[in-house]
Amino acid sequence: MNNKEEADEKMRYWQLPWVPPPKEEPPSEEELARKAALKEKAGQRLRDMAAAKRSQKIVELEKQLSYLEELMEQLDEAEEEEATAILGSSGYLSQQEIRSAILKASQSLRKAKGESNGNDEKTDASAVDKYPLVSVPDETLTPEQLKEKKKQILLKTTTEGKLRAKQKRAEEEALREKQEEKRRAENPELYLEELRARYSELSDKFEQRKRQKVNGSQTNGNHSSSAGVGRGERLNAAQKERMRLLASAAFDRGKGEDTFGMRDEDWLVYNKMSKDNDDDSNDDDESELVRISSKLQEIDPTFVSKSEAVQLTPEPPKVRPLTAEDYRIAIGIERFRCPEVLFQPGMIGIDQAGIDEMVSISLRRLMEDESVKERLCQSILVTGGSSLFPGMIPRLESGIRQYRPYLAPLKLVGAADPILDAWRGAAAFAASSKFGKQTFSLADYGEHGENLFHRYNIVYSL
Repeated sequence: MNNKEEADEKMRYWQLPWVPPPKEEPPSEEELARKAALKEKAGQRLRDMAAAKRSQKIVELEKQLSYLEELMEQLDEAEEEEATAILGSSGYLSQQEIRSAILKASQSLRKAKGESNGNDEKTDASAVDKYPLVSVPDETLTPEQLKEKKKQILLKTTTEGKLRAKQKRAEEEALREKQEEKRRAENPELYLEELRARYSELSDKFEQRKRQKVNGSQTNGNHSSSAGVGRGERLNAAQKERMRLLASAAFDRGKGEDTFGMRDEDWLVYNKMSKDNDDDSNDDDESELVRISSKLQEIDPTFVSKSEAVQLTPEPPKVRPLTAEDYRIAIGIERFRCPEVLFQPGMIGIDQAGIDEMVSISLRRLMEDESVKERLCQSILVTGGSSLFPGMIPRLESGIRQYRPYLAPLKLVGAADPILDAWRGAAAFAASSKFGKQTFSLADYGEHGENLFHRYNIVYSL
């Protein structure tokens, strides 16, 4: 028998009263209808909150767009020195950066209003007019204008490439819409399941990207570092490439004269370092997430997107139903440790001798005649409720024998009724005629003191 089996055999259980809970009946149709109505009401409330949030976002974007357009008008009418002061107070570095911000704000505003992106090409096409030197012959330009022309050619090529890419994406989206409508008509349930899976995948990806941006931005006092700086493990591929190019350009600049921009290759590097390239994939994922969310809301009226699910009441913690085992007390090693305190009081912090040692001390102090001790040791009565512990008498006998001479007679006798025998013996003694002669009162002791002990031949010795 191994230790575990032995421990299980000695384990005892005490079962407290327990009544199993009544089985829950399935909800009625009225209850189901009530819960469905509450769910629909909560969903409608969240959709109203999302609509209010979109309206607020539209107002903020319109204010931002109006501010940027007014800023551009001021810069167009101002002279060079005044334009530099206006740029410094606005926080933008150049007019090109403001135009880019206007373009982004316009796209975000159309997206918030739910308008199509068909006007993007016109907006981007109108930006081509910002490059007037492209169509001017080289013979009529100064060296500075030739450099500017090279820059404008590069920027125009990039813009046209973006236009072509957007047109290609629009064609792909139209083809995908046709394919999705076909799948929806063939198997609506499978189509809905695919939409939900795609929405879950994109929303998780979007949330992870937001967490990376938040975690990558470190604030120290009044200075905040850009996202990802100093945290290479959180940088995406575009950010890592930009940091490499910036480090390389800074290293080349330190060697001598700053000639960055003199060659066409430098503007290719500038295009790679532009932060605008990072937003393309993000915008695509966000647009796809919005499109799938609108599809799901169209098919399933009870659907609520994760962005709209704000201030949701958290679900109550799941509680395991109580069983009979939860009302059962297991007693294992406590069965042996509790009685052992009688022999080793130090286990609970009491500094005194155990019961076996106290019996031995009492025998030693009783009298010096060993014959009397031997007669007493042949009949030691063990009484009291604690004597009912299993193995108590053999354990006490073994402890006393350690303090007695070798092979000295020793016998312990258990009381017939350990709980009441001591009281019965005291009651019989108190009712006998000897009680008054063999006892004295507290008043007598207060009057005579210790002389009473000598009168009754009571001797206390070590």
